[in-house]
Amino acid sequence: MIVEHPRSLLVKKLFAHGFLWLFLALILFPFLMVLSISLRPGNFSTGTLIPNPISLEHWSLAFGIPFTMPDGTVTQPPFPVLLWLWNSVKIGIISSVGILTLSMTSAYAFARMKFRGRGFLLDSLLIIQMFPSALAVIAIYTIFDALGSVTPVFGVNSHWALVLSYLSAITLHIWTIKGYFDSIDPALDKAAQIDGATPWQTFRYVFLPMSVPILAVVFVLAFIFLVTEYPAASVLLRTTDQLTLAVGARSYLYEQRYLWGDFAAAAILSGFPITIVFLLAQRYLVSGLAEGGVKG
Repeated sequence: MIVEHPRSLLVKKLFAHGFLWLFLALILFPFLMVLSISLRPGNFSTGTLIPNPISLEHWSLAFGIPFTMPDGTVTQPPFPVLLWLWNSVKIGIISSVGILTLSMTSAYAFARMKFRGRGFLLDSLLIIQMFPSALAVIAIYTIFDALGSVTPVFGVNSHWALVLSYLSAITLHIWTIKGYFDSIDPALDKAAQIDGATPWQTFRYVFLPMSVPILAVVFVLAFIFLVTEYPAASVLLRTTDQLTLAVGARSYLYEQRYLWGDFAAAAILSGFPITIVFLLAQRYLVSGLAEGGVKG
């Protein structure tokens, strides 16, 4: 039996807590710096961590509200940040639902159905997702530019074109969901078949209710990636009213003048929908991530 001296145990606890607080401080320091920049008067990237005085100029402009300066001049919002944020959330939700639908049906087929070329297709998906998406921007633009001459709704400067291009992100998620499906006892499939269930009914009434944690993980990961995605959105979206926040925020940084304060406020604002989605799905994430790594 190991006996721990109270004094020694207290020192270890203090050391562990101190290390955790230091680790959290290092992680949060960049965020605090961005928050500090968004609260400083003017558009300066350097200064003290605690602004003096604190100004809500950049946040007011980010929310589309004109700001009255101390000298009486009124500053108008330079860009429609809330519209860009809405575009990001709309595209992110629609694309994430599409990715989730395609991924879970494909993963079920790979996990439970036997067909020719199954292993080759799985290996191909794994290899394809290793290449950075930025390498495909020229091909993406060419495809949708040509497609727009036939179907304008899927042409350049269309949200639906961007959604369609984002559906290609299913490759990694198929592997993630398949790993979860492989951990489900095959005896459940046999029992459902004995009861007369079709493959679709087995998927709908057996697999889906048991797979809510991993589906929540896939949705959250896809949503985070798509809200912050830049290469494809910067190529396919052109006009100001169609831009996402990740692309539109680049407008704050032009050669003549860097609007660091406005940029910082817009950057923090972009994290709000991600935080909300994460908190809503938090209860499923731990079990989903753990089980998604199991390969039957």
